[in-house]
Amino acid sequence: MIAIDKQQTNWKPIIKEFEAALGKTGVVQRKEELLTYECDGLTSYRQRPALVVLPRTTEQVSEVIKICDKYNIPWVARGSGTGLSGGALPVENCVLIVTALMRKILKIDLENQRVVVQPGVINNWVTQAVSGAGFYYAPDPSSQIICSIGGNVAENSGGVHCLKYGVTTNHVLGLKLVLPDGSIVDVGGEVAEMPGYDLTGLFVGSEGTLGIATEITLRILKYPESVCVVLADFTNIEAAGNSVSDIIAAGIIPGGMEIMDNLSINAVEDVVATGCYPRDAEAILLVELDGLEVEVATNKKRVAEICLKNGARNITSANDPETRLKMWKGRKAAFAAAGHLSPDYYVQDGVIPRTQMAYVLKEMEELSKKYGYRIANVFHAGDGNLHPLVLYDNSVPGALEVVEELGGEILKLCVRVGGSISGEHGVGADKKCYMPDMFSETDLETMQWVREVFNPKGLANPGKMFPTPKTCGEAARAKMEKNLAGVELF
Repeated sequence: MIAIDKQQTNWKPIIKEFEAALGKTGVVQRKEELLTYECDGLTSYRQRPALVVLPRTTEQVSEVIKICDKYNIPWVARGSGTGLSGGALPVENCVLIVTALMRKILKIDLENQRVVVQPGVINNWVTQAVSGAGFYYAPDPSSQIICSIGGNVAENSGGVHCLKYGVTTNHVLGLKLVLPDGSIVDVGGEVAEMPGYDLTGLFVGSEGTLGIATEITLRILKYPESVCVVLADFTNIEAAGNSVSDIIAAGIIPGGMEIMDNLSINAVEDVVATGCYPRDAEAILLVELDGLEVEVATNKKRVAEICLKNGARNITSANDPETRLKMWKGRKAAFAAAGHLSPDYYVQDGVIPRTQMAYVLKEMEELSKKYGYRIANVFHAGDGNLHPLVLYDNSVPGALEVVEELGGEILKLCVRVGGSISGEHGVGADKKCYMPDMFSETDLETMQWVREVFNPKGLANPGKMFPTPKTCGEAARAKMEKNLAGVELF
């Protein structure tokens, strides 16, 4: 890739081209305004972009990318900036293409159960738009009230209901894409099965390295006849994990199954005060059952029996929407509530087989003791997607480096037991050096071939997903070293 040097390049004519395509209000260039965009939800990595552009249409995105292609300018796409892997982290001297103003719901087709949206549409808006007619959009990340559909597509986001209903890729029918040369193409369509290569499936989860989705056709579902949430509390987290495995082994597929440990329970009750979670429990298990009324009633009884058999102290349940919402409110707020426990936290999202849950939780406890940092556990237990939050204080010199190493050990543990380094947060800048722990050189080379077909110049989100000679945490360590040397980073 040939990237331009901001210090030596005359940006004025380039900026004028962007302004001609977007209008002056569509280009952000003042230094203090650019600071808003220097990181995504992974705040330990920071890099100010050279420029930020704010397109509103597919055609404008195309014009922006054509200008970048013309001048060999690297670019990064960004939605709401809630990502947790540094996927939307700017690279040096890049143009950040922010889709936050592309927030129109373009089409609602209830008869065929689909909705067409722009990438800046917030996840929860889709359900709000169709709920009056008895429909909803299934993927529901914890950040669904602020994360955008475009970001969900880029990272293949999941949520609490991914066990039964799958992640984003299972609900995307088609995409309008702007490729890294500025050309506009359509992949997929308005029906579930299309002949030819599954380019829609290829694009979902590609983390902005193959282009930008500017129109997204989503599948929506009818609300089930009955919904019930069961809450079981336990005196140890391993018993909660064993209950998860036994529920699945019994042939029950809940809409979602979530575990929270004692640290998370108390943080949530301190901040959100649901009143649902017993503070003295070592773990709680939330199980949502949905379907026909008779099916839900039967499975509710069976789930309670399984949990009690595994040592649950108490079982509560709720069928009414208000109480169900209260039970889920704490889980949805768990990441935010972690800020009540510690000045900073570092979150990962490794995946493990359900049968390995008790073992991995014990190993994580040992890692916590070894490194001297507390770990709060909140995770999608049904599909084995762990969300360990390592609590630390970033103002302590060297703390971030140690915490990153601890996070890496957790990811390696997940891979050793047959799991993955990411379930929904993506690889981004944060986990790329752990890709060789999961994939062979041939695997990684094959993925690079695919990337090069779409992105031959390497201008689309460079430096993400795949390992480089540098190690993980390079941005954070560079910042720390410069600060310790008394050099201003920005």
